[in-house]
Amino acid sequence: MPETEKRLSDPVPDQAAMPGPSAPDGGRTTASEARSTADAGRTDSDLARLEAGLDSLEAKPVVRDPAWRFLRRTLAPPLLGVLLVLTVWQTLHASGVVSEERLPGPGAIADSFRTLWLRGTLFEIIWTSLERGLLGFLASVAIGTPLGLIVARVPLVRAAVRPVLSGLQSLPSVAWVPAAVIWFGLTDGAMYTVILLGAVPSIAIGLVSGIDQVPPLYLRAGRTIGATGLRSARYILLPAALPGYTAGLKQGWAFSWRSLMATELIASSPELGIGLGRYLENSRESIDMPGVFLGILLILAVGILIDLLVFSPLERWVLRARGLA
Repeated sequence: MPETEKRLSDPVPDQAAMPGPSAPDGGRTTASEARSTADAGRTDSDLARLEAGLDSLEAKPVVRDPAWRFLRRTLAPPLLGVLLVLTVWQTLHASGVVSEERLPGPGAIADSFRTLWLRGTLFEIIWTSLERGLLGFLASVAIGTPLGLIVARVPLVRAAVRPVLSGLQSLPSVAWVPAAVIWFGLTDGAMYTVILLGAVPSIAIGLVSGIDQVPPLYLRAGRTIGATGLRSARYILLPAALPGYTAGLKQGWAFSWRSLMATELIASSPELGIGLGRYLENSRESIDMPGVFLGILLILAVGILIDLLVFSPLERWVLRARGLA
């Protein structure tokens, strides 16, 4: 009986102090330490599996073909639009709704294209007009950019010149052709004059609109770090106004191309080289309707290609640089 009471009166041993599995160094570990060791083992195994998964992802990178992306996003939509137009065109021609003399079919225009190709004059005609358009556009940029900066930053000049630029922008470029011919005769100078008078106002107004949207805080911050005058224009105004300036450049190219075509139609001569406008006028004089439509399509194609290859990528780059695309 006393032995029974002695066993009941003994304290219950603490389970945390009970001997656990042997430690690697020959000591003893408690139950809590054993659980911590097991959790650490599981964590290490999880990290090992995660690293193995990352290694597998790095070993198999996602391959993206830039050429396919450019074809799918840039060229495919316009090509589908052209295909739709050709389908409707061929349907009207085949149904006899419009006579052959008024609307030749795509086959007749393809024959005219093949004739120019076999003669070896196709690229010469296109390049003659394209060279004039690009040179006139670059000269317009060189003149319109500083003009836009002055109009945007000098209040007196803005009040005096801005309405004049808006009026010149709305004036059809073909209205300048008679004056340019009187001034310079049937020369390239007359063509470049018409291009400048049509494109410079658009480029300058586009830059002025872009500068008007620049937050004044940018200019104050620039003055704080010493960016004044030309430095402010180069490092603050032009980069900040780039979206509006890009839109002005795109519109300026459109005006340059249209002005050139109007001048070649009216004031060109064979001695200056046959461009697209001159080819279109020659086709009209010979009553060659397939040639007329071919000239129209070539003018349209050059304008679309310049926009797709130059101005659309430039706009996307500007938007991405500002987190807008």
